[in-house]
Amino acid sequence: MNRFTEPTIFYLILLFALMAGRLPRRAGAALGRALGHRLYQWDRRHAAIALDNLRQAYEGEKGPAEIEAIARRVFENMGRVIFEVSWSLSHDEKALSRLVRIEGRSNIQDAYEQGRGVLTLTAHFGNWEMLPVVGAMLGYPSSIVYRPLDFGPMERLTVRYRTRFGAKMIPKKRAFRGILRSLRQKELVTLLMDQNVDWYEGVFAEFFGRPACTNKGMALLALKTGAPVVPVFMIRNRSGFTARFLPEVPLIRTGDRIKDVEANTAQYNRVIEAMVRQYPDQWFWVHRRWNTRPFCPWPGES
Repeated sequence: MNRFTEPTIFYLILLFALMAGRLPRRAGAALGRALGHRLYQWDRRHAAIALDNLRQAYEGEKGPAEIEAIARRVFENMGRVIFEVSWSLSHDEKALSRLVRIEGRSNIQDAYEQGRGVLTLTAHFGNWEMLPVVGAMLGYPSSIVYRPLDFGPMERLTVRYRTRFGAKMIPKKRAFRGILRSLRQKELVTLLMDQNVDWYEGVFAEFFGRPACTNKGMALLALKTGAPVVPVFMIRNRSGFTARFLPEVPLIRTGDRIKDVEANTAQYNRVIEAMVRQYPDQWFWVHRRWNTRPFCPWPGES
């Protein structure tokens, strides 16, 4: 009989995370960097994806040595995220808030005061798992749209981590109705918009000069509800993190639904690209962002 049931595995993972979280934060950061360095050496498949993405994104801008240095720091960032999540599980909102500085607070306040809820646009950037702390610091009710993990114990841990300060989770599949309900309740609804989707889920919008199939849900929601779209990124810095809220992204509404969805989605990609260009080592380059290809040649492509 297999004694390692899903609940048992969950508690073993939680115990390991809590034990890792007992390390001083600086020690955890050092171990996270070391883990990332090892992952870069061991996980050659994802390292190759990161290097290929970086080469194509920065073609003619950065040389091979700089590209490899960025790729190594990307893996170090991922290693640090693992330890930071473990560390933060052992600390309360007050302790965590001391590590987070909010920048652009008026941008989110002005948007929230419109009374239609807020669509917060973000990406797998810095330590995105710390964003629920920011919602609690602001005192606004919030929800997060996410794709449930296939491995049950890790899914349970992820939900526990993200909801412990009051945020709600909205599964990505058939999320539209849940998002509309959250917006009616004047919540912040966070969507990560930087991953590839299949052609029927998105539209093609330029990202680093290449066509990237991008989820069209944010644009559809903004057009339907008039809810403001405010970008936010959790940037790692020497002392902790900066939660940077950018100005509201102006809604393009011409009456042509298809063109409006494409134009607004293109704006969201430009916002994310601009932030990645500022901090290239803090984005998740190991994802095949350009995996879905357009049926017809993209302008400029042969």
